[in-house]
Amino acid sequence: MAVDRVVKALLDRHGRTHADELRIPLRRNTPSPLFRLLCAALLASARISADLAVTGARALSDAGWTTAEKMAGATWEQRVKVLNDAGYARYDESTSRLLGETADLLSDRYGGDLRRLRDAADRDLDRERELLKECKGIGDVGADIFLREVQLVWDEVHPFADDRALRAARALDLGADAEALTRHVSRGDYPRLVAALVRTELAGDADAVREAASG
Repeated sequence: MAVDRVVKALLDRHGRTHADELRIPLRRNTPSPLFRLLCAALLASARISADLAVTGARALSDAGWTTAEKMAGATWEQRVKVLNDAGYARYDESTSRLLGETADLLSDRYGGDLRRLRDAADRDLDRERELLKECKGIGDVGADIFLREVQLVWDEVHPFADDRALRAARALDLGADAEALTRHVSRGDYPRLVAALVRTELAGDADAVREAASG
């Protein structure tokens, strides 16, 4: 089966990032889009459905909490209500606390600007991961989500693919490492490909992707 057909089927089926779904203008690489992406990563890393995580992240933005300063300015009760109303109910109270603590940390340490975190890490991927994980609620999964998407604008992160994406890539014979994946798509589409691989791994639908590619 031609690799390019598998890639096309994969992108057609799952080729959307969190930034795409939330209409986050990540290419601007400015504080608000970066913060919104981090919030989405925090919500998506909880044991909750991806759709609910996106709905919750959208509700936070719709409430106007699109920067660390604005998020920190909201009360715990306000954040809980917005998350609960959006259906993100199981973790609404703990997530509200984590969002507030993360917003406070970013405001105090980086002036609310994740580009300053990048500079503090000397644009080193491993150090960026360490500093991201100092944010409350961001562990390995949350850091992976953020890095998968921020590589669109942070060149030192590219090419990045986490273990989950690489498992799907091997299952679909697309390569065994991030560098191999770069051969299949443009630089701009690479985050979409990695996101699609993660989604197909989570959905367990690699066979359906192959079937679509052979049709």
